[in-house]
Amino acid sequence: MLIPQVGYLFCMLGLMVFGLHRYWQVFLYYRSQSRKMPAPREFAYLPRITVQLPMYNECYVAERVIRAACALDYPGNLLEIQVLDDSTDHSAGLCRCICEKLAAEGLSIKYIHRAVRTGFKAGALAEGLQAARGDFIAIFDADFIPQPGMLRDVIHYFTDPDVGCVQTRWGHLNRRHSLLTRCQAVFLDGHFVIEHTARNRTGRFINFNGTGGIWRKTAIEDAGGWQHDTLTEDMDLSYRAQAGGWKMVFLPQIISPAELPPEIVSFKQQQHRWTKGSVQTALKVLPGMLQSNLPMRVKVEALFHLASGIVYPLAVLLSILIFPAFLLTSQNLIGVETVYGQWALMGLFGLLTFSAGTFYVVAQRELGENIITCLLMVPLLMAVGMGISLANAVAVFEGVFGHSNEFIRTPKYGVSGDESGQAWKKRAPAFKHRTTWLPAAELALGFYLLACIAAALYLNRAVSCVPFMFIFMTGYFYVGGSSIYAWWLSRRQMQEAAALQNADLAVV
Repeated sequence: MLIPQVGYLFCMLGLMVFGLHRYWQVFLYYRSQSRKMPAPREFAYLPRITVQLPMYNECYVAERVIRAACALDYPGNLLEIQVLDDSTDHSAGLCRCICEKLAAEGLSIKYIHRAVRTGFKAGALAEGLQAARGDFIAIFDADFIPQPGMLRDVIHYFTDPDVGCVQTRWGHLNRRHSLLTRCQAVFLDGHFVIEHTARNRTGRFINFNGTGGIWRKTAIEDAGGWQHDTLTEDMDLSYRAQAGGWKMVFLPQIISPAELPPEIVSFKQQQHRWTKGSVQTALKVLPGMLQSNLPMRVKVEALFHLASGIVYPLAVLLSILIFPAFLLTSQNLIGVETVYGQWALMGLFGLLTFSAGTFYVVAQRELGENIITCLLMVPLLMAVGMGISLANAVAVFEGVFGHSNEFIRTPKYGVSGDESGQAWKKRAPAFKHRTTWLPAAELALGFYLLACIAAALYLNRAVSCVPFMFIFMTGYFYVGGSSIYAWWLSRRQMQEAAALQNADLAVV
């Protein structure tokens, strides 16, 4: 009879450890605020930079990022653009045509196409690096829009010969399109504003985020180059480089705007890849780091950073056990007075909830967002976080047990701040969403929690956990239902497109 409570307490204690670490990061952030990054010395002569634009079937954003890269404010004789295109659809011809046109205008731009996607993005970056003429490598994913002054703002930090990489903060082109994009923006802001700043300013390791930054070419080569045995090649290289003595610099004041996934399936695919890749990176680099002579603070922070995916299986198990655990406590089956048992369980949960809320609200406050709005969003953030926890828990187990390393790209729809939040729907036929069992499982968890809420209210027991079960239920229903809707919409629009094509052929 004690199994649900023991399991619940185990999950809560595990999550509480990571929750306390959130408080610690906020503390480090405020403590390190006075440690501003000093203005760098300037190069007497600007170095040559190669800008790499890795892409794969990016028909809606390819031209946008290519033209933005070509508009970077940097001497033309010192700037080289590489379009690393692995496309297998018509966007390959589109990219080639754009590059040829820009090259004819006198720009130093090179189109590199691979017929076989060995190593996926890491493989494309590695191949481009071999041909790169620049001493420094700037990388922008296809959904980014490089700002004209970015290179000039960043490059002088490399006058410190120990700096191997500089990362800028991600901005959000479509932040206010929907509740989903607002939630993603808050999640990412917490990562960049609090985590990156706290780690970087206190001598702990940070990770390159794959885009919106510049690498020293020799740092990449010295660290062993781009490797594709994990799905987060950027995090892997970052840790190898820093363990080898290279420094990384994070510049929160310099923003690289990007598009957020406007629908749930793309968001889940992105989160799945990041979670699985971080687990793979942890298994790859943590053993060596923990046995090294690195400072203890660096080792501990790396452990929390790379092993953070463990929270997702714990969160799923918690959502399943919360009602049985509270029900048994309300029945006084564990030898504790009912009121004290309830308060003990609620106290643990409140501590965990408040830590996440504090973390994200502080980040939004630092960015000048409305605090009341941020506080009201905390339950929504909890719901979305719980809703994707099942998919991310699967990613954790895939990373641990060596599931295949296929790189599933995040679809980009070319949405921006001046477009309707529903603009992506018109472009959905270009992307075929894979059907999996996960949406059905997410809906099943939602119905399970609905039944638990009904039982709690009917029996008048464990009522104190109803608000939390409601948040969890909402998250599972939203993520599972939205996933099925996105799959149905994509399938229907692809069928309509095929019907129109067949009709045109019939007329011809």
